Amino acid sequence: MFRPLSDRVLIKPLDADKMTKGGLHLPDTAQEKSTRGEVVSVGPGRVTDEGQTIRPDVEVGQKVLYERYAGTEIKIDSEEFVVVRGSEIIGVVE
Repeated sequence: MFRPLSDRVLIKPLDADKMTKGGLHLPDTAQEKSTRGEVVSVGPGRVTDEGQTIRPDVEVGQKVLYERYAGTEIKIDSEEFVVVRGSEIIGVVE
């Protein structure tokens, strides 16, 4: 499996909405890139100049909202994931 380093977080994107609020079906080409996902793995954290480790504010299993063009998309065993920095995560969805 993949283990992120530093303050990076591995996220499994959740499916984007395939229907509009009005009930119209959106084809794949018209759908926006998902900005919601589930945290799969979290790096140990960023090390400051003073040697302190600052861990990301998220935990495995949490659903999060991240910036639209954040991170790097990767494929592991034919599944798509996004690797983002902890600072690119906007918040936790409860």
